[in-house]
Amino acid sequence: MSATAEPAATAKKTPPKLVFAAPRRGKPPRHLADLTVAERREAVAELGEKPFRADQLSRHYFARLEDDPEQMTDLPAALRERLVGALLPKLLDPVRELACDDGRTLKTVWKAFDGVLFESVLMRYPDRATMCVSSQAGCGMNCPFCATGQAGLTRNLSTAEIVEQVAAGARALARGHVAGGPGRVSNIVFMGMGEPLANYKSVIGAVRRITDPAPGGLGISQRSVTVSTVGLVPAIEKLAAEDMSVRLAVSLHAPDDELRDDLVPINNRWKVSEVLDAAWAYAERSGRRVSIEYALIKDVNDQAWRGDLLGRLLRGHLVHVNLIPLNPTPGSKWTASRPEDEREFVRRLEAHGVPVTVRDTRGREIDGACGQLAASTKD
Repeated sequence: MSATAEPAATAKKTPPKLVFAAPRRGKPPRHLADLTVAERREAVAELGEKPFRADQLSRHYFARLEDDPEQMTDLPAALRERLVGALLPKLLDPVRELACDDGRTLKTVWKAFDGVLFESVLMRYPDRATMCVSSQAGCGMNCPFCATGQAGLTRNLSTAEIVEQVAAGARALARGHVAGGPGRVSNIVFMGMGEPLANYKSVIGAVRRITDPAPGGLGISQRSVTVSTVGLVPAIEKLAAEDMSVRLAVSLHAPDDELRDDLVPINNRWKVSEVLDAAWAYAERSGRRVSIEYALIKDVNDQAWRGDLLGRLLRGHLVHVNLIPLNPTPGSKWTASRPEDEREFVRRLEAHGVPVTVRDTRGREIDGACGQLAASTKD
């Protein structure tokens, strides 16, 4: 295909199978982070204890980042065992951890109660520390260039399983286990395994636990939280109605329906124009700039004319483009764009007045693409 001419129309393709509902499995144990403040007090009362005990547990988990019951000395020993057993069960076990970037990037594979595996990544920068969390074990969106999408969906994660990924990263930073000395998590991105808006209830619950002021939650600003989606239009509209100030990130990856039908199969249901209309409505209601995520794939979606088309679609809107050099997976035919094609794509977007940055790719030497490390651990 020419890098300058747009392709001719082709015959309509059969849409690939998409999986929205997770397979039925046993539920994770109930955890403090699954519950609102009022629900925690009710749960403690059901155990025959005073509701203020729920506040004590919340303070240990969310404010003090404590995971050792022996350190919860304001609770009588016998009572501590009952409350911790009922409301702070162990949810996740780290089965593999890899570090890179001089110890400032830490990727963890977690095993849940039922043996499913998923990942989180802690990335420390000079001015911030970002946690990239998973919302599902696997993913049902079937994007062909994504390791997670090719693995399929195992199940949705619970609110507490999502929150615990953040809490674990916060503990690691607070205790100085990450290069650079003690610190705190400042940013959260729902860009790990899974499609966040396909697990809407758990993700919104996790956002509220993450952002509620301590000791109700972790006290991270909503403006420091980014929720990504491949373009589930009704869920984007529902998110807008939450009236939160989280940032919306749309994984677009192609500006034209013909290519996006292949790269992001959900496009067979909601086309580019519908996804962007929902994004602009979200930006208007939230006042937050929308992030357009675009993985640059060599000779697939990195042509200069596609940069022009993307620029025309986005110009004049409250938007920022985040170009992502593709982190190739083993054996995949997909690979990152040539540097000169990447530069030209950036130039075309800037010519339309669209703000654009190229993501700082981390973790290539530790199977950095979503799903790679979990897949290799499973094997």
